[in-house]
Amino acid sequence: MKKFDYIIIGSGQAGIPLAFSLSKEGTVAIIEKSFLGGTCVNNGCIPTKAYVASARRVWDAFHGDDLGVEIPKGTKANLRKIKARKDELVNESRSNIERAIKRDEKISLYNGEAHFLSNYEVKVGDTILTAKKIFINVGARAVVPKEYQEVPFYTNENILEIEDIPKHLIIIGGSYIGLEFAQIFRRFGSEVTIIERNKQLINREDKTVTDVVAEIMKAEGVDIVFNAKDISVKENNKEGITLNTDIKVIKGSHLLLAIGRAPNTDTLQLEHTTIKLDDKKYIKVNNYCQTNVEGIFAIGDCNGEGAFTHTSYNDFQIVESFLFKKKERKISDRITTYGLFIDPPLGRIGMTKKEALEKGHEILVGYRPMTKVNRAKEKAETLGFMEAVIDAKTNLFLGACVLGVGGDEIINGITNLMYAKKPYTVLRDSIHIHPTVSELIPTMLEDLKPIAK
Repeated sequence: MKKFDYIIIGSGQAGIPLAFSLSKEGTVAIIEKSFLGGTCVNNGCIPTKAYVASARRVWDAFHGDDLGVEIPKGTKANLRKIKARKDELVNESRSNIERAIKRDEKISLYNGEAHFLSNYEVKVGDTILTAKKIFINVGARAVVPKEYQEVPFYTNENILEIEDIPKHLIIIGGSYIGLEFAQIFRRFGSEVTIIERNKQLINREDKTVTDVVAEIMKAEGVDIVFNAKDISVKENNKEGITLNTDIKVIKGSHLLLAIGRAPNTDTLQLEHTTIKLDDKKYIKVNNYCQTNVEGIFAIGDCNGEGAFTHTSYNDFQIVESFLFKKKERKISDRITTYGLFIDPPLGRIGMTKKEALEKGHEILVGYRPMTKVNRAKEKAETLGFMEAVIDAKTNLFLGACVLGVGGDEIINGITNLMYAKKPYTVLRDSIHIHPTVSELIPTMLEDLKPIAK
């Protein structure tokens, strides 16, 4: 048995910075069963946004006429080169982490899957490790229902490894991951069909958002099948797959499952511990990422308190503050924010209109379509809108979204104001650079309208 001051299971966006922070205080063991860096580095943010950038270049080449630029025909996506560029970015990030770990004499890296033997004993391979403080950072993976396991399928992970562009990509699931890949591969040249069980895309969003996202997808040539029930898939003589729904039959070459995510807690053998899970197998934690077992923390996607790189990193900040400072940070302090990285992107902060009304708020809403934003018109990118949800009693932002050109960056200005707990009038009365997209946010806030429950 090898004793450490700290054990970290998983090298994702919470685990790695925590390891370097803890190594200043004692010895650290990191256990990683796959590649260093977790989802973000290997099959999340870095690789997918590299693909988004390549897909955008293809789109630019086909839309020169919109801006009076004549671009000769012949543009095509070379997936082998696109993948090679992606791999270079991923490998660089992995290598940087690996070198940093090797330089730190207090950190020991163990490759393999971690299994708990008891609350404070963890086995990896033939080695047993023990520590009084253990941090579980095992992340999450794509949900693969049993009915799809007998046919060839892809998830967000292995679809990034293909080198030939699918002829017809069928995507089951019309939410964030499915939509990003739908647009990417449509721009690369694939025929794309999205199969969605619900009556709208991204069920958690307001209808104003989902309707425009559907419009964006359809403008790209993506086919969407809504209200699909009784979905079944069979392999079609190894030449592709056939998907049946109660609405239509679709034949495709590739199948991507983007149905949802599930925590990787089932690999840990937590039945040998007293660590508690919720009904979805996420590890239960308090405001400081502590489990019910003293000295054991769950950080990142596996605790169910966020499913993003930025929330994972914030978990690290919370735990670091708890251990070494004055409990200055906690989960309940953060405001939900995220992006949908299609083109144009969605930036979201706080509540949707629906959420605000369900929580009993009296709200005012500001809205402005991108067709009334000059900078968007100058760029010939007028799909989308910006919207703010204001508490009528306090004048504070409850939430906002920018679905349109630059939306993933623009939203951060409202994020800052919400953390500062300042009224919307601060932004309404501010002066922004002209000509920009964000300069119309103050204008939008001059015309708020009440929304009835």
